Amino acid sequence: MLDLGRLKALHAVHAHGSIGAAATALGYTPSAVSQQISKLERETRTVLLERQGRGVTLTDAAQLLVATAEQLMVIVEQAEVALEEQRGRPSGRLTLAAFPTAASGLLPSVLAELAATCPALELRLLEVDAHLSVDLVARGVVDLAVAHDWDIAPLPAPEGVERCAIGDDTCDVLVPAGHRLADRERLVRSDVAAERWICQPPGSVCHDWLVRTLREAGREPDMAFQVGEYGTQVALVAAGLGIALVPRLGRGAIPEGVRVLRLDPAPVRRLYALWRQGAARRPSIEVAVATLRAHWPAAA
Repeated sequence: MLDLGRLKALHAVHAHGSIGAAATALGYTPSAVSQQISKLERETRTVLLERQGRGVTLTDAAQLLVATAEQLMVIVEQAEVALEEQRGRPSGRLTLAAFPTAASGLLPSVLAELAATCPALELRLLEVDAHLSVDLVARGVVDLAVAHDWDIAPLPAPEGVERCAIGDDTCDVLVPAGHRLADRERLVRSDVAAERWICQPPGSVCHDWLVRTLREAGREPDMAFQVGEYGTQVALVAAGLGIALVPRLGRGAIPEGVRVLRLDPAPVRRLYALWRQGAARRPSIEVAVATLRAHWPAAA
């Protein structure tokens, strides 16, 4: 009989793309995940992973087992939901996924409250990009996700996934203190169209939004510094190297030498909580979503 824990390890490698990432998501060491899959290969007398460069790829046989694992995980989830619903209180493991600024700016206080008020709840947090988390929820890799979208990139709504709005995260323009615009309280897009920008790399929603917006203002944007971390963007602004568009959530303290200016109309990204329909009856999902929404005003 196939071992469910080993199937979950294989499924995690499929979902996260590597043994290391799967180990992080499961709370194991990479060697433990490798051992689980090696045992599964011996059980099935089948090669499941093949080396490809520095990583691994799943064989056709492994893909069949991943599909089986997903079906079994649905059945197990149904049983867990029924048991938790019968108890009438949050319990069991609850795995959350959140994009980096939500993980740093919103989740610490939420998780602390859940840990204090729901001692039977075993909490796990996985930091992932927002565009990946929807699929992780849909496939049962995580129980609950905090994701976001922008007006140019609505959040996908796959079948079987429910969502609830948490709040709107406003973005501001950050400029060096000595910048010609530093004394302004509000800006319009034409004011900043010709500036040198510090922004996220191409392919991110923030980058795409900025490029589209500045082009609509009649200028081809100068994306001089392209870095993924907002903290690094703020540091580059403080060094006088350019200006940046930075969300308020998870931004942290603004250093000396940086001014925060409002851009009209203000760019906004909307945050959502997402979960599977099959898990909607879990008291832990209900209390976690309520806690996210309750903590949002303080994080915004």
